[in-house]
Amino acid sequence: MAGSIQSKPIVVVGAGICGVSTALWLQRYECDVILIDKDAPGQAASYGNAGLIAQWAVAPTATPGLWHEAPRMLLDKDSALFAKWSYLPKMIPWLTQFLLNSQTVRANKIAQALPNLVVDAVDQHRALVAGTGVEDRINDSKLRYIYPTLRDYENDAYSWGLKRAAGFKPRVITGPEIQELEPIVGPKMTCMVELDGQGHIHNPGDYVARLAQVFTERGGRFIAAEVKDFERDGNKISKVHTTQGSFACSRVVITSGIGSKPLMARLGLSVPLEAERGYHVLFKRPSILPNHPMMAAGKFGITPMGDVLRCAGTVELGGTHLGPSSGPIALIRKFVRDAFPTLEYLSTEEWMGFRPSTPDSLPLIGEIDQSGIFTCFGHQHIGLTAGPKSGRMIADMISGRRVNYDMAAYDPNRFLR
Repeated sequence: MAGSIQSKPIVVVGAGICGVSTALWLQRYECDVILIDKDAPGQAASYGNAGLIAQWAVAPTATPGLWHEAPRMLLDKDSALFAKWSYLPKMIPWLTQFLLNSQTVRANKIAQALPNLVVDAVDQHRALVAGTGVEDRINDSKLRYIYPTLRDYENDAYSWGLKRAAGFKPRVITGPEIQELEPIVGPKMTCMVELDGQGHIHNPGDYVARLAQVFTERGGRFIAAEVKDFERDGNKISKVHTTQGSFACSRVVITSGIGSKPLMARLGLSVPLEAERGYHVLFKRPSILPNHPMMAAGKFGITPMGDVLRCAGTVELGGTHLGPSSGPIALIRKFVRDAFPTLEYLSTEEWMGFRPSTPDSLPLIGEIDQSGIFTCFGHQHIGLTAGPKSGRMIADMISGRRVNYDMAAYDPNRFLR
């Protein structure tokens, strides 16, 4: 089959969850694949996320009303939205499009495209890891949202309506049953909303690294190098130039998260991609863990990971070059103190990373103008969740298999016309 698809290797640039998934699916389709990343596999956003397989993440980031709410949220110390004010002027074109997409008609249209990426994510992860020895890294679980009050849950009516429309049936829990189900939760959280049939991964960075190891053990090539430039033969991609040499290729797949923007620029293509800076705090050797992963009133994920509790999320607008801020970390720590008053731990560790975010909350998955240049990036908050399916979509396209989804909403050419 490989000979009929390609005479030269396929180069996948980026060894996060999207890149490793793409490489593994192409390898299963008997393609010759080279995976390239300047860092070890499983770093950046693939390392520091909440570990949630968020099948329920069917609401766009720009929800109706955000245009009016965003200024208040930026000034509210209890909001999960932060900004580096010096960077905001650089974001004006992106922010304008992002906020325009919060109009109800546009938000609803975007919301129609999200379920295809996420609602079967646990099954997609299991399909990816089948026969790899990594099957035990995927954990079945419930997801439990915790809110200070029932009114806070009711204020999330738009996103919960989308979850119901996607087939998820929330169970609203109040009163003493909250503590019966989750003894870690203190009395300040008076509403919990439960979803069955979800999943999570204990150590997402190690999970991706292990899958990359499977790829190389099965004959794939991983090159630790920085991509410097590309070469075309006419309109078609023909070569990738790196710090470790040049590699002829039949196709190239750009899956480098926020690093995809400068790579696309080297191809002469401008992509409206910005970094949503996310944070996590690891609470090491906690005295108590939740029985299932949680969402803290929609602000961040709370995930038991063996001997640590990882709290990861929030959004900070500030690009990739400025240092971390204290506000997002302080918000996470304050919520944890309020929600889990009996929690004790040995120490903590903090982290900041960059989510690759588009103004319409949808990733770029597809081929650019029959050039042999494919994209698989821009997943915002759903990279770990949708990575395996996105990589499979790209592998199906390259290998000529039927893609049983309407891919128009993810078409990278929507930003390049």
